[in-house]
Amino acid sequence: MGNNKKKKSSYLKEAALIICGVISASFGLKSFLMPSHFIDGGVTGISLLISTLTNWKLSYLIVAINIPFILMGYKQIGAMFAIKTTIAICLLALALFFIPYQPITRVPLLIAFFGGFFLGGGIGLAMRGGCVIDGTEVLALYISRNSMFTVGNIILILNIIIFAFAAYFLNIETALYAILTYLSASNTIDFIVNGLEAYTGVTIISEKNEEIKNFIINDMKRGVTIYKGEGGYLEKKDIDIIYTVLTKLEMSKLQSEIRQLDPDAFVVQQQIADIKGGVVKRQVLH
Repeated sequence: MGNNKKKKSSYLKEAALIICGVISASFGLKSFLMPSHFIDGGVTGISLLISTLTNWKLSYLIVAINIPFILMGYKQIGAMFAIKTTIAICLLALALFFIPYQPITRVPLLIAFFGGFFLGGGIGLAMRGGCVIDGTEVLALYISRNSMFTVGNIILILNIIIFAFAAYFLNIETALYAILTYLSASNTIDFIVNGLEAYTGVTIISEKNEEIKNFIINDMKRGVTIYKGEGGYLEKKDIDIIYTVLTKLEMSKLQSEIRQLDPDAFVVQQQIADIKGGVVKRQVLH
């Protein structure tokens, strides 16, 4: 019974995120980008570019152009992802067709920034709901698994091609505004997908590992994990490796303490998109 309640709650949360994402993305498109024939990057950018050049309905193009990426998503990620993505894209098309959004501004800089902001917010919320309304990431994932390029490299290359086409078929000014729209959208997506807090995983190797561990636990009220390792440089000896996760705002405090305790400590930091549970998450939420 408890599991069913949790599943139902999870499905409702995902549905709410996807609906909010669709509303935000359609608002960004119809109230900002479409009236001024501005474009974005990714599959949405391709749809906007074709719509501008041919006067075909954007709602039809978004569905048609995303079909191959839905099929890729089915093969790469799974059936549930493909089903939710199909529903989200169809909802976006319906919102663009039926909701009578009005243009908000004619100032190009505001159009580029806020069009990207609301479109990126919509894409990010949909991703939080477990699907996409822009198939670029799915395509990039598919290509990256069969090539030497990373997902980020592929998305960048695809967008450069889209902006080059925009400069050629429309004009350079529109292409430059498209880059601003893309930057606004991608930063908004990062903010929404990665959560409000930015987390950093920290690995510490030090002769003063006990003192550093006590500082993290007692002063910073954070959890630590101790790995047993062996030094491989010059002399072999057993070492304790400390691993902890902090918010970025807390990093300077830890770095300052490590410098005081052991200036020669070996410290590795890595960005973490999001975490669930643990001392960090509980502390942040309370």
